[in-house]
Amino acid sequence: MDVEIWSDVMCPFCYIGKRKFENALSQFSHKDQVNVVWKSFQLNPDMKTEPGKNINQYLADIKGWSLDEAKRMNDRVTAMAREVGLSYDFDKAVVANSWDAHRLIQLAKQHGLGDAAEERLFRAYFTEGRDTSDHATLLELGTEIGLAPADVEQLLESNQLAEAVSRDIYEAQQVGARGVPFFVLDRRYAVSGAQQPETFLGALNTAWTDWEKANPVAVQAADGPTCTPGEIC
Repeated sequence: MDVEIWSDVMCPFCYIGKRKFENALSQFSHKDQVNVVWKSFQLNPDMKTEPGKNINQYLADIKGWSLDEAKRMNDRVTAMAREVGLSYDFDKAVVANSWDAHRLIQLAKQHGLGDAAEERLFRAYFTEGRDTSDHATLLELGTEIGLAPADVEQLLESNQLAEAVSRDIYEAQQVGARGVPFFVLDRRYAVSGAQQPETFLGALNTAWTDWEKANPVAVQAADGPTCTPGEIC
């Protein structure tokens, strides 16, 4: 059963939602038959990378808040992240357009490393204060999770996989995602936001019931003497 997750690298609730979903999935009886598919979404496609400006200042500017108000808001989010074992440092986070990071995730997905790419980019952005639009940084992170350096370099020197990112963003509109994180289970059920693990677990169980009806699994039996139709045994 597929679970598609639309997210953006710069979304603090996406990283928190990832942890809460992972908590639920670890309790799900059929977790080995769940295929998690990460999907691209850009909260601010027009964002310009500004290495000299951190997220507190960016949030103050776009919301019309004072710097103190923005910091208090991010402090609350930091506390939420801490509850699920994550360490956020908004004072270090770099304002960066996420387009190329999404293209890197698309490349990673082709090699079965989509989840690893999401995890590494989230940590780089929210904890380490890395510029996740910088090509040298993306090359380092991509190589770190197991991608071939030559493949990452080719990606970053071209417009490769731009269509895949755009397609995911278009699909988000079709499935009703107006914000992220947005989880779609078996293209039947949706969960919006960083919900509690029990909410995700309930959605997994509900979706699985329908998925199992539509996808009956053959019983695995040990080999032994049998009679087949038309035979005299």
